[in-house]
Amino acid sequence: MGSSHQIPSNLERLLWQTDPNDLPIWQRNLLLPARMVHAIGRDFSHGLLNLQAMSLVYSTLLALVPLLAVSFSVLKGFGVHNQLEPVLMEALSPLGAQGREIVTKLITYVDNTNVGVLGSVGLAVLLYSVITLISKIEQVFNFTWHVQETRPLAQRFSQYLSVLLIGPVLFFSAVGATASLRSNAVIEHIIGLEPLGFLLDSVGRLVPYLLITLAFTFAYVFMPNTRVRIRSALIGALIAGLLWQSIGYVFANFMSGSTQYAAIYSSLAILILFMIWVYIAWLILLVGANIAFYHQYPEYLGSASRDLRLSNRLRERLALLIATHVAAAYYSENPPCNADTLAQAVAMPPTNIRNVLNMLEEAGLLVHTGDDPPCYVPARAPEQIPLYELLRAIRCYGEARVMTQQPVSTTAIDALEQQLDDACHATLGDISLRDLAISNPDERQPFQT
Repeated sequence: MGSSHQIPSNLERLLWQTDPNDLPIWQRNLLLPARMVHAIGRDFSHGLLNLQAMSLVYSTLLALVPLLAVSFSVLKGFGVHNQLEPVLMEALSPLGAQGREIVTKLITYVDNTNVGVLGSVGLAVLLYSVITLISKIEQVFNFTWHVQETRPLAQRFSQYLSVLLIGPVLFFSAVGATASLRSNAVIEHIIGLEPLGFLLDSVGRLVPYLLITLAFTFAYVFMPNTRVRIRSALIGALIAGLLWQSIGYVFANFMSGSTQYAAIYSSLAILILFMIWVYIAWLILLVGANIAFYHQYPEYLGSASRDLRLSNRLRERLALLIATHVAAAYYSENPPCNADTLAQAVAMPPTNIRNVLNMLEEAGLLVHTGDDPPCYVPARAPEQIPLYELLRAIRCYGEARVMTQQPVSTTAIDALEQQLDDACHATLGDISLRDLAISNPDERQPFQT
């Protein structure tokens, strides 16, 4: 029993109590992917990915037909509506014959949905169903990317409509161009020549994978209300696309031997299997989003928990580091710092950086600019910001909002607290933020516990 409990503890120690800088390069290159796999497995085991995927399945079932109806109407105007059915067939190919039956029914429903005769109320309800689904996807992606601010309502409406109008046209046009290219006489002649035919056939087999990767990349870049690097989104999309292809193959084999489900659930078997595949599809998309997030922000892989909880001492140290970097940029010719650049400078997650920035801004020590993303500058000259005031602002943050009255105390405790406050004031004396900013601001030391 002792050895079985020792293995997880040794693994935890290896993953989270090992400094990557102390390892050889090859071990360091393995440590970060191992931490990423552990982090995704942790989110899955804690139910975060499961619940998000299930909620998206529900939203998808409600908005699927309206979404296809809107897309079909837009595609029909551009003459590429005939590509809708093949793409749906490809997406539901793991369902086998049941997938073809589902696609046939969906296309029938879409054909019977005449947007022109719905009227203003019907059209509003149809658009509301579609926009609700996209809004739900944005909420899930914002949670993945630790984004608390949502897009303004007007901006969401305009961007969602642009996705509905432009996204399907570009995607299905690419599908149509690929299909027409394969039927070109010159291409058919080249296919007959070896080894060019083998190479083109291999490339043709990669087209579905490339298209789904492109669609995933677009979702990872556009949906979160933050700036996502193309490289990180592409890496997440490549892995998600590989999972899509491989899990789809496994699911298709499972479907071929699932005749017992039809015997148990009768006509409901198609719906149940369809919901299972939609759940798996959303789960794959979310796993890719998490990979893209951790690739862009490896600082979040420095802790075994999803959200790093700062101790009081580390919060004070982080506030001093942030204020020092902001003041150093103020005295130099460097541009002001934003939350992401500060996170890279101090090697801490951006969420913790934003929390401390909000504390310093609420205390009147920093102000943000109108840039996108916002940058931060001192609220007044750094020589007019005593370090004692800065530390006290961090220590006392939120007291007025959290507590309407002070807890019952004793004279001895009040005296001890006053002595600690006086000792801190006496130790710091007249040291200002300027003194920290001009004393080797780029010399960084790791936090010692």
